[in-house]
Parts: sequence; structure tokens; C-alpha cells
Amino acid sequence: SWCARAGARLAEGARGSIGMVCFNMYIFNRNGVCLHYSEWSRPKNVKDGAGTLVDDAKMMFGLLFSLKNVCTAIDPTREVKRPLGAPTPHGEGCSFRSFTTDCYKLHYLDSPSGIKIVLNTSKDVGSLEKQMWVIYSSLYCEYIVKNPLYTVGEPFECEQFVQKLNKFVATLG
Repeated sequence: SWCARAGARLAEGARGSIGMVCFNMYIFNRNGVCLHYSEWSRPKNVKDGAGTLVDDAKMMFGLLFSLKNVCTAIDPTREVKRPLGAPTPHGEGCSFRSFTTDCYKLHYLDSPSGIKIVLNTSKDVGSLEKQMWVIYSSLYCEYIVKNPLYTVGEPFECEQFVQKLNKFVATLG
């Protein structure tokens, strides 16, 4: 499966110059298909959580979907309220960029094309919004979208993308 062939793992995790740790990253299409998963440091084995990487990706997309719906439903600037759980067309409603727990911080990019990127890091990290756009535009678009062998909307494994991503993530911090 695509999960078994996920990108190269760095033994110590992707650690930036100030000690920030990047745990893992997901790339989803607008329909919730996990196109790519990379992992650098994941102390808790996926089997102790979701059970499989496929189920883990489904849970992550469900979280993103639910949070966007909640953000849209409680939006204080919207005159016409959308009922909680009502589908939100892409590009409508409001979204979130990150959230922090006592264990990690989830950074989120919902691109205009419907590609969704999630990067989980250590909790004390500031905004990575600009860096998320670099992952989207300089890595995903350059090495995946422009690849003539890539079938749009399908999971991918691209050695060049993984190498560039690993190098970029190692510089964060």
C-alpha cells in the first residue's frame, strides 16, 4: 500500500535549529483521499491509535472536515448561518490554520485547488503558514502536479518530492 512505501524516515526526526520536531505530514485531495504521507518522528505507534495508517488518514481527514464545519457554523461575521454538519462547498465558509494541544501543534493549509496539507509539529512552534505554502507551491506543484507521469487525484510516491520535502522539513525551526 501507499502507506507502507511512505517517505524516508529520519532516525532522530526532522529537527530544526531550535529543537522543533516535525512528526508527520499528510496531503489530501478535496475528496479526502490521502495522496501522500510522510513521517519523521512518531513516538506513538499508529497501531496504538487508529490501528492502520489508512484508518489514521481517514481520522485525520474527518477531523479537518469537522473542524471546518464547526468554524463555519460559529462564524460571527456570517449573516446567514450554515447549520452544523451542512456541507460547505470548497472555498466557502471559514477555516482554521492551526491548533495546539498539550502534546503537538497541527498546521493546516487548504489550498485553492482543494489540496489539503497537514503538518504535525512540536507544540511550541509559531505559525508555519508561509512554510506550508512553500510545501504546496514549490514542492507539491513542482514535483507532483507538473510531473507528466502523475495521475491527478491519485496517491503518489515520488522520490524527488520526498527528498526535497525531507530537506525542507529539516531546515524548519
